[in-house]
Amino acid sequence: MASLNFKHLRYFWVVAKSGSIARASEQLHVTPQSISVQLRDLEQSLGAELLRRSGRGLEVTETGRRILSYAEEIFSLGNELMDVARDQTADKRLPFVIGIADSVPKSVAYRIIEPALRLDEPLRLICREGRLTTLLAELSVHRLDIVVADRPMPTDLNVRGYSHLLGSSDITVFGAPGLARSLPGKFPAILNDAPFLMPGEGVAVRQKLIQWFEESDLHPRVVGEFDDSALLKSFGQAGAGLFVAPTAIASYVSTQYGAQPLGRIGTVVEQFYAITTERRLKHPATVAMNQAAQQDLFGAARKKTGKPGSTAKRRNARS
Repeated sequence: MASLNFKHLRYFWVVAKSGSIARASEQLHVTPQSISVQLRDLEQSLGAELLRRSGRGLEVTETGRRILSYAEEIFSLGNELMDVARDQTADKRLPFVIGIADSVPKSVAYRIIEPALRLDEPLRLICREGRLTTLLAELSVHRLDIVVADRPMPTDLNVRGYSHLLGSSDITVFGAPGLARSLPGKFPAILNDAPFLMPGEGVAVRQKLIQWFEESDLHPRVVGEFDDSALLKSFGQAGAGLFVAPTAIASYVSTQYGAQPLGRIGTVVEQFYAITTERRLKHPATVAMNQAAQQDLFGAARKKTGKPGSTAKRRNARS
């Protein structure tokens, strides 16, 4: 297979951004005929049409838009490389790109990731939040170094990867002091008909919590559902309803949100994973995150339950 001609790709990039071959020729200081020839060569090498005539101008095809997104990243990195080469005082810290599933509480994510900032060789952290499936797709093409999630990698994805258990924690029910005082009874009966803020459908602990309610014959009044845990806690802080958070961060939730812990649900456990493309954690940052999570963040919960601190499971290793 022929290698990619980056000169041809750059010509396509400039034409697509400028909107016409004539304007691109002025920017590139080459003739329109030369650009047209090299665009045809690029399309032939890729086996796809990238541009088509639209009236007096050109429009980028659907395939062309996908190629253009890669070209943007390639030439952006190229410009960054040149800037670093020219400026020897530029930041030489290596980037470490972390994907954080949007179902992971922000306060938990920070405590998992923060140890990477304390390495002897400093890193430049780049954190990207999104849906787990989207992040795993980015991981599969090495645009991410690691994904932090509240579940192992789904088995129905055609992605090669490994799930490393960072730790687990049961959950605690919290409420604003004013709301807590207005509710009769003791925990867990206090939950009956109490306003409750439910984690969204994308949050792994949601189904476990619903099952616990059913098994305990408890019927809270769900007044809101939230994918974003920080937003959920803000509503809880305002007294809109009771809410749950991992017991491992109970002190933080009480201090940060002024919330009162009402009771602990020991049988509902949240788990947090580091998903990587390597069977064993090797990168110093991932090793530091894993060790700190097991020893500090989730250490107390692990000692109490007697569960192992870390497992690595291969999930759907089809390439």
